[in-house]
Amino acid sequence: MIVNAELFVKDLPGQLVGSIEPISLIDGNIMGIMHDRERIVNHRICVNITFEVEGQSQLEALKRIWKSKDIIISKLGSVYQTYTMDYLLIGDIDAQYIEELINKANSLVTMDAVDVRYSSKTNSSSKRTGLISVKTRSEEDLERLDRFLDDECRKTNTIYVRGV
Repeated sequence: MIVNAELFVKDLPGQLVGSIEPISLIDGNIMGIMHDRERIVNHRICVNITFEVEGQSQLEALKRIWKSKDIIISKLGSVYQTYTMDYLLIGDIDAQYIEELINKANSLVTMDAVDVRYSSKTNSSSKRTGLISVKTRSEEDLERLDRFLDDECRKTNTIYVRGV
């Protein structure tokens, strides 16, 4: 599991090392560290660490070590990778069409985020464009979404462009 922790350590020599060393003690793997000397709270500086651990028991052991070292855990949470794709739709579409499309898609795949933008209708054309930006948690969900949008757009004679 990938974890992100925001810690506050005393602004003294050796405290940064003292906050990251316990991760290696529990066989964790550090992926990134940001040491923010501008964020000072009660004479403590902020350290943001992203690391990987095998399971919850390692994480609980790490929390106990940090607490014993007087390190304040401000935030602690799992991090997961998302896969982003943009889709451009061109055709006789409106907000209701796009909302129905997204609702159907959401029953097939887990979407962490969806952002929709579409153009207004002009006098000279009945066509509109819609831009749908999607984040999923797996490449498989993204592939299912691609197939779904392709099928649905063919049914309504809507032009579909993936990866704008």
